[in-house]
Amino acid sequence: MIIAGILFYLFATVLVVSAVLVISAKNSVHSVFFLILCFFNAAGLFVLIGAEYIAMTLVIVYVGAVAVLFLFVVMMLDVNFAELRQGFLKYLPLGLGVTLILCVQLGLVFYFTLSGAQDLGETIVSSRIQALDVSALSPNFPPGSDTNTQEIGKILYTRFVYPFQMSGLVLLVAMIGAIVLTLRQRAGVRRQNISEQVSRSKQDSIEIVKVQSGQGVS
Repeated sequence: MIIAGILFYLFATVLVVSAVLVISAKNSVHSVFFLILCFFNAAGLFVLIGAEYIAMTLVIVYVGAVAVLFLFVVMMLDVNFAELRQGFLKYLPLGLGVTLILCVQLGLVFYFTLSGAQDLGETIVSSRIQALDVSALSPNFPPGSDTNTQEIGKILYTRFVYPFQMSGLVLLVAMIGAIVLTLRQRAGVRRQNISEQVSRSKQDSIEIVKVQSGQGVS
């Protein structure tokens, strides 16, 4: 199981580094690329613990749709980086204060984790951080049993089939509502009329003109 441990630390390290680069990169396009790298490494961690369905959902939904949408929006916007940097000093004290509070909270979490302290009569964390048991991370399905994806599919399409269909209808209504709200007929704007294009005949589309030699078409 040494390979599983190496993969875990590799995915975790790249995930943390890419997450830091998402917020520290000066170019917004580079930030989106680092975000995609974060999603892939998080999917790798899910595969290591046997949650392949969540890993594929993360790749298909977030990388294939959300991150690509972010990329197109960032590339279509005319971002003025010089104007964005002008307000850096204005919000610097607030950002440093939030960072300080976050660092203190993380420090307290690590302190109580290592010392095994208790707060308000409840155990915050275990007494010590135990070594990573990579054998528990690898998926181990008994012979003849179904995988996580098959089990989720059975439950989703049997016990929760009606809520699943209702959620699909809600998304369909939302999509139709967005189309209706943005579909407006404006004067002076050329629009495509598919019914007219399909129903037109050859006489309406083509005009045969006999042009004499040396003369143009009037």
